Amino acid sequence: MTYCVAMNLDEGMLFASDSRTNAGVDHVSTFSKMTVFEQSGERVIVLLNAGNLATTQAVTNALRRGITHEESHVLNAPSMFEVAELVGAQVRRIIAQTSASQYVQSNIDFGCSFLVGGQIKGEGMRLFSVYPQGNFIETTLDTCYFQIGEAKYGKPVIDRVVKPGTSMEEAVKCALVSFDSTLKSNLSVGLPIDLALLRRDEFTVGFRHRIGLDDEYFNSLRQGWGHGLRRVFNELPSPQWLRV
Repeated sequence: MTYCVAMNLDEGMLFASDSRTNAGVDHVSTFSKMTVFEQSGERVIVLLNAGNLATTQAVTNALRRGITHEESHVLNAPSMFEVAELVGAQVRRIIAQTSASQYVQSNIDFGCSFLVGGQIKGEGMRLFSVYPQGNFIETTLDTCYFQIGEAKYGKPVIDRVVKPGTSMEEAVKCALVSFDSTLKSNLSVGLPIDLALLRRDEFTVGFRHRIGLDDEYFNSLRQGWGHGLRRVFNELPSPQWLRV
């Protein structure tokens, strides 16, 4: 399993993904789930992926190959909407092609999903969530972030904190707290965490960081969040009706 989150904020965009993959408890590996396409001063595109590892690698490889072999590709698409269309088309094609193979076991799930975000010169920043069927949706002012993978554990804190006007620093803190909640409750999501930040109208990845077991800030954040939750919980009043 995996956990990825992306946020479209007034300041810019945040992307974060874990890097654990597993095919059973005795076969755990580390693979980055973040892909960056960049043309300095013209466009920057970030992809996060969840789902079948072979499928997601085939999709990202097809997108890279398309840059030199296809008429329309991620580095010449006129808008982020059309980039999302290209990603969706590759997802549909590869899942259909792999699922139809006579050598494939019928109980294997080849599904995958992507978060696709960034900025192309001439338009604002845009963020899309691409489904296994190849269709997609875009963030709005009401919903400025997307998650894919094991999303349920990290969702509550993001819902309470993140709005379009949230600062990038607060968004990073919130995203990492959501990862801590997910790591605590699901062993199939694991470190390291890949983090990338895009500032509006800079058309480049302004900051990139990998968070491992020895990251001091993340470890202090996890400890502080855990202690804070226990303190607040202990301060909550007990239900009066239990005393009747």
